Amino acid sequence: MTMKLYITAPSPYARKCRIVAREKGLADRIEEIAVDPYANAPELLASNPLVQVPTLIAGDGLPLNDSPVICEYLDELGQGPRLLPEGGPERLRVRRLETLGAGALEMGVKLVLEKRRPEHERSPSWIERWTGNMGRALDALEAAAPDASRLDMGVITAGVAVTWIAFRHPDYDWKTGRPGLVALQAALEARPSFRETTPA
Repeated sequence: MTMKLYITAPSPYARKCRIVAREKGLADRIEEIAVDPYANAPELLASNPLVQVPTLIAGDGLPLNDSPVICEYLDELGQGPRLLPEGGPERLRVRRLETLGAGALEMGVKLVLEKRRPEHERSPSWIERWTGNMGRALDALEAAAPDASRLDMGVITAGVAVTWIAFRHPDYDWKTGRPGLVALQAALEARPSFRETTPA
């Protein structure tokens, strides 16, 4: 049975799932459906009470929400080496890297939403804090030295994060002082799974 993945093209969380699907040989089993969450797309609302992307309708009809849950499901279902180790110190290392990347994304999303508010409603103090948090998360990713040649869920999340931050925050200098992340992005964006899911 074909699975359905509700997405928006710019969403970094949806992109992560789309990359994992391709890396695990599942792309031909998943129908990607672009929806507008802000318009309360009926098909999305019916499967996710939060009306958020990504949402995956699994092969048995079960709706799965939240990108880490979807990615873990796809990782178990697909072919090839596990992107999320099953246990032990290595799983913890990958999860930590994944969390740092997701944290940088979360701060970036908060900034986008805040800057979409009318100027008189924006909070300079929150903008300053979220920008600082995003930078510290990127610094921690740099220190963790994710390796594009050892593809895992943490490496994918880090790559998705830096590309999305560059896409949504073009005036933010994420490259200076982070040569490892610059090299990681260049290597990952050359992979077919990343090229086919470039944010737009």
